Amino acid sequence: MADLAAYRAVLASRIRAQRSYRTSFVLDLASSLLVGFVELAEVWVVFHAVTELGGLDLAAVVLVFGLADLAFSLADLSFGHCDTLPTYLRAGTLDVFYLRPQPLLLQLITSDISLRRLARAVVGAAALGVGLAVNDVAWSLASVALIVLALVSGIATFAAMFVWAAGAQFYLIDGAEATNAFVYGGRYAATQPASVWSRPLVVVFGFFFPMAFTAYLPVVTLLGLPGPEWMPTWLGWCAPVAALWAWVLALLTWRAGVRHYQGGGG
Repeated sequence: MADLAAYRAVLASRIRAQRSYRTSFVLDLASSLLVGFVELAEVWVVFHAVTELGGLDLAAVVLVFGLADLAFSLADLSFGHCDTLPTYLRAGTLDVFYLRPQPLLLQLITSDISLRRLARAVVGAAALGVGLAVNDVAWSLASVALIVLALVSGIATFAAMFVWAAGAQFYLIDGAEATNAFVYGGRYAATQPASVWSRPLVVVFGFFFPMAFTAYLPVVTLLGLPGPEWMPTWLGWCAPVAALWAWVLALLTWRAGVRHYQGGGG
């Protein structure tokens, strides 16, 4: 409990620091909210040209977008600053983390928190609410459990992606853009119907980085729609298994990276 209190104190100080500059804080929230609405508007623009995409209509795709975007935004709020690790590596300041009696990964996770990302979560929550309202959902205890399970598993999967990317930086150093292609590219892929992916994307974002399990497959299961031949409908219930695999991959990469690290050289 004493260790947890220390982490809470650090995060509380970060939050107070951001809120102390109110104008800047409001502008950050507004800009983040605008970006979220622009990305949601992309879905509306696409469906001005088509009536169906990968077997899903506009209402179903909004539900996919809302579930994926909310999960990613909440994971980004807590774990998104892990992508600052390359800065610590290049400056040699990561060595300071080793002097503290706390696990390195937990120190990195609690080193910062960006409240502006809450605005993105608002957009995702709004899209999720609208999607649940306009779709013909057969409400039951099982359907509610599926939504909660999918959301929690999606947050865990996206959080694991940030940890995986951080672990890979011990080898790449200046390769943040390479991992961003999978982290943020995976987030974009998760908001789209996986049924339109090519075979290489199915391998990468369907199973290796299980983005299809964060929103598309749970939505297909929730609405009782037929999934692609390589992703049957019942896989929507396997979102926790996908999250577990994502964390196994992330922690193995992190462990290998930490062992590879030899210090800042200073």
